[in-house]
Amino acid sequence: MALNIPGLVALIVFYAITFAIGIWASWKSKKDQKKGKPSEMIIVGGRNMNFFIGLFTATGGLFFVNPMRSKNYVTMMDPLQETYGNMIGSLLFIPPLIGDIFWFAAILASLGATMKVILDIEGYLAIIISACTVILYTLLGGLYSVAYTDVIQLIFIMLSLWICVPFALLNSATENIYYTAVQESYQAPWIGQVQTEYLGRWLDDFLYLVLGSVPWQTYFQRVLSASSPRQARLISYLSGLGSFLMAIPSVLIGAVAASTDWNQTSYGLPTPVERGESAMILPLVLHYLCPTYISIGGLGAIAAAVMSSADSALLSASSMFAHNIYRKILRKQATEKEVVCIMRVSMVVFGTAAAGLAFLSNSVYDLWFLSGELVYALLFPQLFCVLFIPNTNTYGSAAGFLFGFLLRLLAGEPSLKIPPVIHYPGCSLVDGVYIQLFPFKTFTMLLTLGTIVTVSYLVAFLFKRNILPRRWDVCSVIEDIVHSPTRPAMLLENHD
Repeated sequence: MALNIPGLVALIVFYAITFAIGIWASWKSKKDQKKGKPSEMIIVGGRNMNFFIGLFTATGGLFFVNPMRSKNYVTMMDPLQETYGNMIGSLLFIPPLIGDIFWFAAILASLGATMKVILDIEGYLAIIISACTVILYTLLGGLYSVAYTDVIQLIFIMLSLWICVPFALLNSATENIYYTAVQESYQAPWIGQVQTEYLGRWLDDFLYLVLGSVPWQTYFQRVLSASSPRQARLISYLSGLGSFLMAIPSVLIGAVAASTDWNQTSYGLPTPVERGESAMILPLVLHYLCPTYISIGGLGAIAAAVMSSADSALLSASSMFAHNIYRKILRKQATEKEVVCIMRVSMVVFGTAAAGLAFLSNSVYDLWFLSGELVYALLFPQLFCVLFIPNTNTYGSAAGFLFGFLLRLLAGEPSLKIPPVIHYPGCSLVDGVYIQLFPFKTFTMLLTLGTIVTVSYLVAFLFKRNILPRRWDVCSVIEDIVHSPTRPAMLLENHD
């Protein structure tokens, strides 16, 4: 296949437009920096983000929005450090940091593979160009650049994918998707069914995707930038509906792929599923079932989706590092200018690391899923406790983190060739690999939550009744309870 010159030109134009918007947004943010702290302007847009801009850049969430925005937190880590102390906060920072970097790397890798299919160019070129573009405009404008470029990117995604759908549906090689939903044609029915023994695993994945998507700075940096708690809630509600609507074209394209006789296309047989190329379904449908000019638009949609996610992940990781680690732990006397400088340096470091990892595409995907599970099992219960359960403390937080981490490791990880030590009900050996059918991710999360609460109240009881000498209270839990009976650990310095 020859180099697709029109597609390459169209992609360059799209990148140029995105970069220009990012530069304009950075100019706008510099004009507004006089109104507040420069670091908060970069992280939360000075809490004056336009409602419709925020709506385009947020994803769903419900109960966590109001307590986070009403207390004017800057990052997701702020309430954790406020309640459990800086050192525990730095420990809890590790899973989302790793998750953001691996997510950045994973989507860059997918973009590289997509461009190789459609444009016939080496994937590493797409990875390098995309990473440099994202790093540069995020570094210059912070949340303003991320938010304003997200608007054009998401509009382009919606328009491009919806334009591609009719061409894919009407291709002569594709059977009617209503028929193939329940009837076997060229391939098995695309709706499928959940076997009884897999119900636990499906429920586990469902809860993981719903609840595990909450404790990420990429989400909170948007709702925290809203001008009021009410606006933050409204943005969150409406963007949840928007996320659902944006998933429809992808579902339809997946249905088309499962309803296609690939032998009638130049792709041939075996099918993508049989070749192990299910992850490449979108670019394959665009390339083999749509006209060239339509597939170019679809490629632009994929590039837009990658940059929209990548810049958010980059800003998330650098914001938490500069604000929660550098300012609160490494150098408490840091000036605003110094914090902004560290934030920008960390953007370059994290972005470069992600681009390097993108060349290890298969391993990166596996590591991202694992880091996401750690965020769900370890960080979600911690955030839930600090916002909704009074008087949990540093001892409970540390015990919950260590116990949850140990449980997750003992459950094994097939992608990393880690065999399970704990064989939950339904654990079976399939082709030499142990498969856990029990909802162990949610079970681990609930045990972590229970451990935090139990240990927190038990330790506080033992100290208050003098069963344990109060001189052993190195985290000053009793002192904090005396000063703030409804919310402990308000004195950060006592926890360092």
